[in-house]
Amino acid sequence: MVPDDMNSQTSVEQRIANVQSADSAEALLSAVEHLAAAKHPSATACLLEILGFNNPGAAVAAVDGLIAIGEPAVEPILASLGTNNYGARAWSVRALAGIADPRGLEVLERALATDIGPSVRRAAASGLGRLDLRSLPDEQASGLVERCLQALLLACGDGEWIVRYAVVVGLEGLALKQAERISVLSFEALRHALAGLAAGSDPLTPVVVQRRSALALHRIDHSGGPHG
Repeated sequence: MVPDDMNSQTSVEQRIANVQSADSAEALLSAVEHLAAAKHPSATACLLEILGFNNPGAAVAAVDGLIAIGEPAVEPILASLGTNNYGARAWSVRALAGIADPRGLEVLERALATDIGPSVRRAAASGLGRLDLRSLPDEQASGLVERCLQALLLACGDGEWIVRYAVVVGLEGLALKQAERISVLSFEALRHALAGLAAGSDPLTPVVVQRRSALALHRIDHSGGPHG
């Protein structure tokens, strides 16, 4: 009897072969979706290669596949970021944001602060608001939460409203899930930033961002605040 893991590997290899032999955009998309559904670490390299193709649909499917693979995909993604292909790097940031592994923190910080693509900055903001820090010692986790918070606070003035919306969601996520790791001073800075967005201090802040900020404040204020 063939072991399950061998059957799994054979299946992944066949799916990779299907990706490589795809002769149309539609066939490629279908093949990538099937490969992504395997959620197998050995699919990582092929999925990363897809990110550099000029096929947004296939890239989305590849990102979903990398996120599904999770932690084993992080180091290969980080190693791939040296490419000169901006599209591939942008998709990789989205994958790191979705995986929420703390090893992606530096990449997400840099993307939020400097990337030219609003959708990439939005993904980075989302990722910073929900990094999974459960495997880290408390002191280290608290330091990373502070870095996430400061990066998001700096992005409150981003020129694109979709990025500011994601920043609001990210700040809310930190306040609700990492409150015990945020100092009282930093927590007040977080609330102050949300209050400014909710009040429309910047006339260019659209109503949707104002309302989402007000909702975030309401949820935070009814959560008990930092340190219980």
